[in-house]
This record gives sequence, structure tokens and C-alpha cells, in this order.
Amino acid sequence: MEQYVIKPWDTREGNVETPANWDLTVPPEVDAIAEQVIKEYDMSVKSRTLITSKPDKGGAIWRIETDKGPRSLKVLHRTPERSLYSVAFQEYVVKQGARVPALIPARNGSLYVEKGGKLWIVTDWIALQPATKVDLVGAQELCYGLGEFHRHSKGYVPPAGAKNSSRLYRWPNHYQKIAKKIGWMREIAKAYSETPTSKSILAVVDHYEQRAWAALEKLKASAYPKMIKMGEAHWGLVHQDYGWSNGQNGPGGLWVIDLDGVSYDLPFRDLRKLITSTMDDMGVWDVTWMRGMIEAYHKANPLDRESFEVLLNDMAVPNEFYKHLKEMFYDPATFLSTEAEGILQRVLTGDQTKDAALAELAKDISKYEPGNYDQITEVVEPQRLASGIKELLPVGLSTPPTTEALVEEPKDKKSTKIKVSKDKESKVKGSKDKEYKLKESKDKKPVSDKVASSRSEKALNKPQESQQERASAENSSTTRRGPISFSGSAPFTPSAPFAPSNVRKLGRQSKKRVMSSAVSKSSKKSSKSLSKVRVSIGVKSKSPKVKPASQAGKNKKETVWTSKQQSRTVTSNKSKKVAKTAKLIRNTQIKKQRQKSKKSKGN
Repeated sequence: MEQYVIKPWDTREGNVETPANWDLTVPPEVDAIAEQVIKEYDMSVKSRTLITSKPDKGGAIWRIETDKGPRSLKVLHRTPERSLYSVAFQEYVVKQGARVPALIPARNGSLYVEKGGKLWIVTDWIALQPATKVDLVGAQELCYGLGEFHRHSKGYVPPAGAKNSSRLYRWPNHYQKIAKKIGWMREIAKAYSETPTSKSILAVVDHYEQRAWAALEKLKASAYPKMIKMGEAHWGLVHQDYGWSNGQNGPGGLWVIDLDGVSYDLPFRDLRKLITSTMDDMGVWDVTWMRGMIEAYHKANPLDRESFEVLLNDMAVPNEFYKHLKEMFYDPATFLSTEAEGILQRVLTGDQTKDAALAELAKDISKYEPGNYDQITEVVEPQRLASGIKELLPVGLSTPPTTEALVEEPKDKKSTKIKVSKDKESKVKGSKDKEYKLKESKDKKPVSDKVASSRSEKALNKPQESQQERASAENSSTTRRGPISFSGSAPFTPSAPFAPSNVRKLGRQSKKRVMSSAVSKSSKKSSKSLSKVRVSIGVKSKSPKVKPASQAGKNKKETVWTSKQQSRTVTSNKSKKVAKTAKLIRNTQIKKQRQKSKKSKGN
């Protein structure tokens, strides 16, 4: 009998209200697998209670009462390779002295059990209490505990077989994404000019877009390019979802839980998220709170002057404006006609005190000692483990990945596109297509040792290239994609603005849709007005894929589905598509003018 594979068992439908017990259910098949996993451990379970689940991702946590005390049973919703990365990290930080629940080995000595296509872990159930939100003391406890966690995370190297997760080198791309999408907000507001909030958005969107681009330029001019040369293990990992629910007081101090989303990054990214979300909740940027939170973190994990500057710049990014208003990309007509105005006004009210608070906080720069980043001369290239590894090695191994397992990290140059899909039917179909693609990718043969080895040797030898070769490579890259801002970063090439006004009323005879900056082919069905469709964001990347020798040189388009149900399309004929799209826009405009002239003559 074929083993049941755990997949997301429910989804959230746009603005539809989520049922009260939505995250308190799991399929009976998952329940059955949980019982099988329990048998793999040396314990007698008296009861099992579902604490929470993630129906849209396929994860769950139970509290189990055992003969050895209360414990936690958790199924990690990510792929086994990605989950191995976080499981091994959890074991690492526990040994470093972090207050993190220790993993309990199974009967065979492994720190996890793999069943249903997922990894399962068991830990002791720690009695925890949330830090208080009503005063600065609770926020400082949270920040101090975060600093301890980051300090203990330094030096971690994932085991062989784990899929590396890193955001350390992606800051410029993240800033650029925010700036671009804020620009899209302007075009959407123009396209839906009849909605109540469109005028309010158009009145402020230029300001926020300029702030986003300014933050990107300041990041390039900061110490960030030098800081990332220190490498991933130097900085350690971030939690990515740290807050009052995942950092709580317990025995000995503050404990950090739910580590399955950890990733390499500059550690103070967690601190920035915590500060800005707290200020957003308060509705005002309070310098006393901000300073107190940073100082508490600094006591546990000292910041240098360069880190403090990058932290301030990261807070200056219009994160709150983008975070709260990006809903318009998915259902613009409904969002702009209902809740957008209230959300926008709340963001604007809070931002009235933001600039003054950051300016006051910048005066603290002298409190932090300068860092030493001038000794590094070569960029530490981001690397990842080769895909296609089906067998996972024991977590107990702490050896770094072997040379054969390493491949060069693809350049993180991204362009963006807007995909227009119909409401519910397309969403369901997209979900099914995603599942099909995932299944299809699993059936493919893993990358051959020969290909992986050759790519790894290239990646490892890359820092040893001569200056002349590097200059030649940079010149050729500049010719193709524009100037490179700084060593080790992704090239900055702003794309054409998204103009939904050009495509909003395409006739039914049109068999192609006009996309945004990086234009791609879409559905061949007749198009409808944007007021009746759902706008979703896709990310287009030039990540290289290893192809068999028989397919070398062929210009094929391949789609890789990610956990966010977005497609990353790899293609080499971007210029041709842009030209075709420009021609399509011109033809559409000519048709419109002819139709108008015919109507005017007929009248």
C-alpha cells in the first residue's frame, strides 16, 4: 500500500472570513501517521491533544502526555531537506547553551522521524509565559532573549543532505522588490480610479516609492557589501518569525521556540522586524521604546557601528506601507473599495512620527564601536547544497557539506511580473498545477555526481580567478544587464513600470495578456476587465538549472514551483518578449482608436 504523503489540506480564500476552528483540525491520515511516529520513541503516551495546525501548509503541533512527562510532537511542513537544516540547527544551539527545547532522540538514535513525506520531532513541553506587552520591560526581555539566541547561532554549518537557507546576500533585491511593487500600487490606483481610496494612494505613493529607492541606494553605500563578505557562519541565523508568541519567559529566562523557519541573515533583521511591528501596533514611533529595545539586544549580542547604521536604514524602508497595502495586488477592486482607506490612514498617522524618531535615534551612533570589515578582500560566495538528495544523513553529524555537495549559488537578479488570473477557479487550478509540478519534480532523476562535481569545482575555484578575468566577466555582465552596483551584489536594473491602464480593457479577440516589467505569455483564453480578475505577483529569476547534455543549448522555458505558489520562469529570450509586447500594446491602441473613430462616424 502506498504511503500517504502529507500535503496542505485546506486553504484560505481571499477576504473570506476564516472559521474559528480552522487551525484546530488535521486529516485522519495525519492523525494515523502521528500514532506511527509515537511508536518510534521510547515512551508511553497517555493522551494527545492538537494545539494548533497549519492547514494551508501541512503542519501541526500536539501536546502529548507521556510516562516521562509532557512532551511536544510536531510535524514540520517544509521539505525534508529544508527541515533537516532547522532540526540540525536546533540541536546545535542547544549544545551552545541557548534556551531552546532540546530534541528527544527516537529509538534508533535519530533526532527526527521521517513519515508521510515530512520530518517529525519530539521535545519536552516547556511551561512558558508571554512577556508583558504593556510596558517597555517586556519588550526589553524579548530583545535580550533574541540577542542571546543570535549569539548562540553563530558558527552553525548545516549537515550534508540539508538544504541551505540564506537571506544574507538578498537585501538589495528585497529593497528593490518593495520599491517596484510600491510603483505598481500607483498604476493599480490609476486603473481603479473610481474606487474611494485611489486618490488617497496617489497622493502619497510617490513619497513612499522615493523612500524605498533612497533606502536601496543608502544600503549600497553602507558597510553592507563588506559585512556579507564575512560569510554566513560568522553572522549566524535569524528566526524570521520572532515575536511575543515565539519568545516567552520560562525556566532560567526567555525561551525561543518554533525554529523551523530559521535562515542565515544579518541577525538584527529580526530586531528590526520586532521594533517596527511594535511601533506599528502602538500607532506611534516612540524613541524611548526603540532605544530601550536596541540597548537590551546590544547587551546580549553587541552591535557595531556599521550594524547600527544598516539597522536604522532598514527601519527607514516603508515596510509598514508595503506590508499593509500589498493586498491590493490580489483583489484590487474589493480591497480599494472597502478596507484600504482605513488601513492607509492608520499607516499615515503612525508615519508622522517616524522620521523624527529615526533622526533622534541616529544620534546614538557614537555608543557603538566601529567594526573591522576592511580585512576581507574576497566576497564569500553564497553556496547551497545540491538538489536531488533523497537520503538524509543522521543529524548527529556536524561535518560541513562535502565538495561534491556544493554548487554555486545563482545570482540573485530578479525581475518581476504581474500575473492576472481568474478568481476561485484559477486559484484551485493553480494549486492543483503546483501539486502536479511537485510530484513531477520528485519523479525526476537526481543531478548526476559528474555534473554536481563540475559545478562545485567551478564555484569553489571562482574566488581564485585573476583580476583580469573578473574584470572581463564584469564587463560582459555589464554589457548584458547594466552596471553592477558593488562587488557581491545583484545588478540593479529597474524594469518598465506596470501599466494596467494599457491592458484593462483588452478586447475579447485578444489572445495574449500584457504583463508588467518582465513580460511573459499568459492564458490564451479571452481576457476580461481587471475588475473581474485577481492580480497575483510572480517572481521571475534567471537561476540556472542543470540540464542533461541532450538538452544543452535548447531554449526551453522551465517552471519551478515554490512554497509560495509562485512560478520562477527561466528563459533567455526576454528581449524578444518585450518587443512582442510593445508591438501588442501598439496594435491594441490602434484598434481602440479605430473603434472610437467608427463609433463617432456612426453617430
